[in-house]
Amino acid sequence: MAKGNSGKLQKAGPQKRKPVTDGGGDGQRKKRKDEGPAEHGEGGRKRLDGPSVGYFRRVGERLDEGFPDDEEKEMFVENVLAEVRGKAGLVATDRTGSITLQRLLPHCSPDQVGEVMAEVGGASGAEFQAVCCDRCGGHVVESALRQMSRCADSSQDDEEEDEGGPGVLEAQVLCLGQVVRENIAEFISHVHGSHVVRTLLHVLTGCLGPPRSEARPGVKDRSIAAQMTDFDIPTSFWYEMGKLAEILMENINLSITDAVASAVFQTMLTVCHRKRPKLCKKLLKRTMEYLMSRSAAPGVSPLLVFLKDQASSHLLETVIQLSHISLLRDVYKNHLKGSVVSLALHPIANFPIQRLTAAAAKYKLFPRLFDELIQGVEAILAAGHMGVIVQLAESCAESGEKQDEMMKCLLHAFHCAEPSSRQVSCLPLFMSLLTYDVYYRLETAEGDTQTEPKQTEVPLTSICYHGSRLVQALAKFKERSLLLSSLRTLTPADLFTLASHAAGSHVLQALITTASDKGRGKILKRLEGQYSAMACSRLGSRVLEAAWSSASVSQQQSIAQELVQSESQLRSDQFARHVWAKFALSHFLHRRAHWQEIQTGESKKRKLFNDILS
Repeated sequence: MAKGNSGKLQKAGPQKRKPVTDGGGDGQRKKRKDEGPAEHGEGGRKRLDGPSVGYFRRVGERLDEGFPDDEEKEMFVENVLAEVRGKAGLVATDRTGSITLQRLLPHCSPDQVGEVMAEVGGASGAEFQAVCCDRCGGHVVESALRQMSRCADSSQDDEEEDEGGPGVLEAQVLCLGQVVRENIAEFISHVHGSHVVRTLLHVLTGCLGPPRSEARPGVKDRSIAAQMTDFDIPTSFWYEMGKLAEILMENINLSITDAVASAVFQTMLTVCHRKRPKLCKKLLKRTMEYLMSRSAAPGVSPLLVFLKDQASSHLLETVIQLSHISLLRDVYKNHLKGSVVSLALHPIANFPIQRLTAAAAKYKLFPRLFDELIQGVEAILAAGHMGVIVQLAESCAESGEKQDEMMKCLLHAFHCAEPSSRQVSCLPLFMSLLTYDVYYRLETAEGDTQTEPKQTEVPLTSICYHGSRLVQALAKFKERSLLLSSLRTLTPADLFTLASHAAGSHVLQALITTASDKGRGKILKRLEGQYSAMACSRLGSRVLEAAWSSASVSQQQSIAQELVQSESQLRSDQFARHVWAKFALSHFLHRRAHWQEIQTGESKKRKLFNDILS
């Protein structure tokens, strides 16, 4: 090991051992007299001995410190790999060794990564399956696969560079691909092995997402292609991907019975859609043909069964998202027509219906789907499947069709269509997802002649996530005067509540930024007296900045005039001080003419940019 590094590692030697806390490979325990150099873990599997665990823990600490230059880093990496050599499989399946290897591999050359993979896989890749299906070893193999993206970078940087380095890793990726194909059922059904297959699919197609270790737990992916990075692949990967896809399709039966295997098929379709659209189109067609060919009750489409199943419904969601119009049209016409509302009411099937509604927005299929879904809006609301309603509104906004029908249906569903005086109460009803009777606590048992309450008598308190999403979608409609009229009936206190609410702030921002200059001026007039409080609010300050960006110069001047009256408060507040700087309020106070000249120029730039976009 490098002279500078070995001293540090020896200094933190094995004499300073931490007690066992979790019983995993990361911890250490006293060895019994009858134990050899390697300890045994779960199921009698060999683990690294105590000194080795301590060594790899110190390697991790050294990686945290960084390196002053590439030469020292290369020497350090070579020395650590020398320690790994001969026991790479054992190191990869140990908890501490696995974590250290995952962090070390990005510092290795492609040649070194390929050598590690070769040792982990053993002769002809015989050990790949055992390591990939290990909860620690699988992460190491994934990390090694991800380094393939660097091979393309290195070959582009120096075309005359010896291709032995990238070739070693390339050969090991192909070897792993062959092992996976030969044991496909075991790999894709295994909770750890399936992740290796999914990473392999990404690498073979030439696109990578963020590593699993960096994903935030509990956060759902909102996009089908979330921050993927493309890279060039060797020709051999193109053919290997075709072979792997073919083997997967031969085992498609697993995708509809096993949730783990289903995730592998979803990954295959997703990466092919991004990098190999022709192959994706064939795979989608074959997938739907298989699902449609399964037996079901007489007169019942098998798709209706699969849509209600936990495992297969996820696969169908992906298929629907990626399908072309002819396939979508066939699915709706021959399998779903007449059953859409009942599926939207199902606790599982309503999610694929949301995907279908989103996918249909770009095609002439949407009006037919809308006409069927709109019949069950109240029932869907009662079932609590608000995602269906929100997606229906978003698709109306995207397609530009059926917007009037959607608004009328919502007014009836929330009991504020008749009498017409109730319609100005629609905004708080939509945001809270409460009907007029519930929101205003009307006692219908007292008779129909009850006096209608004033909107100001009920403060705005109940705002929910899906209600916010619904109004944001409605704000994109061509005709939104009813929403703006309802917004103007809110009191200044309610408007501040809206601006400082996690979900409500997005509603106010959407309504302000989509309004006309005249409509925006009326909203800003209602907000007068609340600007300072909004500037001091974490969420309200963002709404204020959005309003400022879309406001005219005269409207900006009115906002600035109110804000500068609270100069000391704004300058000392953690959120408002950014507003003060962004609005250039110091210039407004001391160099008013210069400030107005700058704001006029910025306003013209924004208008020109918006004209270009439109």
